[in-house]
Amino acid sequence: MPAEWEQHEATWIGWPHNTTDWPAKMTTIQWVYGEIVRKLSEGERVRILVNNKAHELKARRTLEHVGIDISKADFFRIPTNRGWTRDFGPIFLKQEDSQSLVKIAKFQFNAWARYPNWQKDNRAPERIAAKLKIPLFPVIQQNRDVVLEGGSIDVNGQGTLLTTEECLLDEHIQVRNPGFTRQDYEEVFRECLGVTQVLWLGKGIAGDDTHGHIDDLCRFVDPYTVVLCQETNSSDENYRPLAENRERLDGLRCEDGRKIGIVSLPMPAPLYFDGQRLPASYANFYIGNSVVLVPTFNDPNDRVALGIFSELFPDRAVVGIHAVDLVWGFGTIHCLTQQQPASN
Repeated sequence: MPAEWEQHEATWIGWPHNTTDWPAKMTTIQWVYGEIVRKLSEGERVRILVNNKAHELKARRTLEHVGIDISKADFFRIPTNRGWTRDFGPIFLKQEDSQSLVKIAKFQFNAWARYPNWQKDNRAPERIAAKLKIPLFPVIQQNRDVVLEGGSIDVNGQGTLLTTEECLLDEHIQVRNPGFTRQDYEEVFRECLGVTQVLWLGKGIAGDDTHGHIDDLCRFVDPYTVVLCQETNSSDENYRPLAENRERLDGLRCEDGRKIGIVSLPMPAPLYFDGQRLPASYANFYIGNSVVLVPTFNDPNDRVALGIFSELFPDRAVVGIHAVDLVWGFGTIHCLTQQQPASN
């Protein structure tokens, strides 16, 4: 599985339509999507999942209004339940002995073992594979299909993978693969993603309804460096879990034994909707070919986070995307996007 910063053929995104994800916000959300597509299309194709012709026309109108060259977007009429393409979308891989061949690993998706409507999302990878004529292989362990969301893992493209125990190993809350052990997951990652080293962190951030996705917490920015969220307010519920993850990372190594560089990423002030904390995090950024999109939250730390990413990615434009509305749906930019690596 290539790293996100490696060259893309395209970025996939699902045009929003499920109003329950963003109560009373859908009109605003479409304009945010338009801005995401506008920025990404400057450096790569954007492939957009739509439910039908009417949904496609709605997306096209929005994109035309924000000034996008529509020839840089491809529309695929593949019905979905939601727009969180990172989690249900195709995970593209390169054949180990041939960098020119791309294929898709088909993990099962069950809406984070939380929501009942996921059947359309679950079929999206196989439908995409068929349209692109790319080989698809189901991921099976212990004679059963493996459930895994793209947001639960992050890779450095060299054989090391980041994930959390809270998401994959909890035996009581949102259990994806009942009975699976640490060793079971590591075998799946080795056989299907080319991973030789798995770095297990503890808990994710407060408010994350996926129960511990890594892409709100800690991300690779090069083969040997990660950004890790840090909470400085000792009374905040994130303070201790994030400090414990820092301690873990201090003792972990990459696939070749090299120590991991850690860059601390601030947290925005807590955001709430109907009394429920939202998973606002700068770690939910996305690396495009020419741009790094970073969620912002009308917070003083927005500027700090953008400055950190500008130093880490001097060869790309770093752009803040207003995400106060997006995060009402319990996710932001990385959750919405999925990279398709270049085939050569």
